[in-house]
Amino acid sequence: MSEHIEETSREDMQALLDRQRQAYLAEGVVSTATRKDRIERAIKVLKDNETRFVEAMSADFGHRSEHQSLFTDIASCIGPLRHAQANIDKWRKPEKRKVGPFPLNLLGAKARVEYQPLGVVGVISPWNFPVNLTFTPLAGILGAGNRCMIKPSEYTPETSAAMAEAIAAEFSEEEIAVFTGGPQTGADFSGLPFDHLLFTGATSIAKHVMRAASENLVPVTLELGGKSPVVIGRSADMDKTADAIMAGKMMNAGQICLAPDYVFVPTERMRDFVESSKRAVAKMFPTLLDNPDYTSVVNERHFERINNYLAEARERGAEVVEINPANEDFRQQPNHKIPPTLVIDPGEDTAIMQEEIFGPVMPVKPYDQVDDSISYINDHDRPLGLYYFGTDDNEEERVLSHTTSGGVTVNDVIMHISQEDLPFGGVGPSGMGSYHGFDGFKTFSHAKAVFKQTKVNVAEMAGLRPPYGEKLIKAVRQQMR
Repeated sequence: MSEHIEETSREDMQALLDRQRQAYLAEGVVSTATRKDRIERAIKVLKDNETRFVEAMSADFGHRSEHQSLFTDIASCIGPLRHAQANIDKWRKPEKRKVGPFPLNLLGAKARVEYQPLGVVGVISPWNFPVNLTFTPLAGILGAGNRCMIKPSEYTPETSAAMAEAIAAEFSEEEIAVFTGGPQTGADFSGLPFDHLLFTGATSIAKHVMRAASENLVPVTLELGGKSPVVIGRSADMDKTADAIMAGKMMNAGQICLAPDYVFVPTERMRDFVESSKRAVAKMFPTLLDNPDYTSVVNERHFERINNYLAEARERGAEVVEINPANEDFRQQPNHKIPPTLVIDPGEDTAIMQEEIFGPVMPVKPYDQVDDSISYINDHDRPLGLYYFGTDDNEEERVLSHTTSGGVTVNDVIMHISQEDLPFGGVGPSGMGSYHGFDGFKTFSHAKAVFKQTKVNVAEMAGLRPPYGEKLIKAVRQQMR
């Protein structure tokens, strides 16, 4: 696919970066009115191009649920943008801080933190939620007063082109610019001297992005993924639990960085979970192949990758439970749909247990003691999300306090990402830094420390200027208490 995509030269991107930075510097203080106006125009782009974006995403995926796209990639962007718009006045107010140490805290000296725009922020957005993960970061980026350059994914070329054209119709290039292109454009983009770079995508690509950014010491926020585990406690209502897990796993055909990747189930409740999962799928998707609500895997490469995971698991002796309510034949289809599939207790050396699945396939692991699942999680890379189901408060506290993950949802999956007052981000291999809400505003701002000295020369009065003597000793002793 990328072989036929026209690349954008590094020189052209650098030239536009220079223009954006010059425009930012010439603008001076970025007023609240300007920030709100830019956010309003971003919302206008979404509303005016709703149908176009939804159709483009469906074309890129082969088939993508239009209802899902409206929810996940249109409405779910407008909420964060409106939230930032409503809170900019509060967020950008200087924060008063305490003055110290003695004697600098005497006679009216003041300290504060001012949140200043960084300048130009680069955004590399992925293919799985191409509109959402392009527009949602703009809440913090524009709210903080920045300009922005965007490189969307080459795996969703129709959507990327639609966004580029729609944004260009509403924003000048000096405000927001979009560069469509393939891998070379992406590599060159990640090496530009931005004031901050946000990358959302695979951990393997993030290593290259971070390496390129390091050449200019560009600070990065990395939103990655990994294998997000689910722990089902013995106290969980299995039907409700399976319903929530399968709904999360089947949304976007499991192509979600926060999708539940594998599930721990008490050994004696394994069959309950399997049967509850079958009922949940049948209720939501009585058919799959021609069901407009069920999304296709994005392309042939990922389709084959996921099917290879399943073939290997079968060959290694794992039980593979394909949930296909209407017993449809998936061998003949125009798209790349895969039925939701459970893989029961696959070997640890199988690819399905080693790699992020990013599809509607889910390993299910039995456990006897909840500490066994905690130990397993801690023996692997820290995940982007972790999910616990149950009504045992002590067990819930133990799972959450003895594991580390980017975020947690209890008695549901994925939903912590929708809370604008919570930071969203990973930890370790699942990411670096966070955004959303005030945390996003701070990520895309420079927290500038300002200390204002009183008119009185406190340092001289306290003996902090040579020649030193007893006054200095007194001040030093005061600090050493």
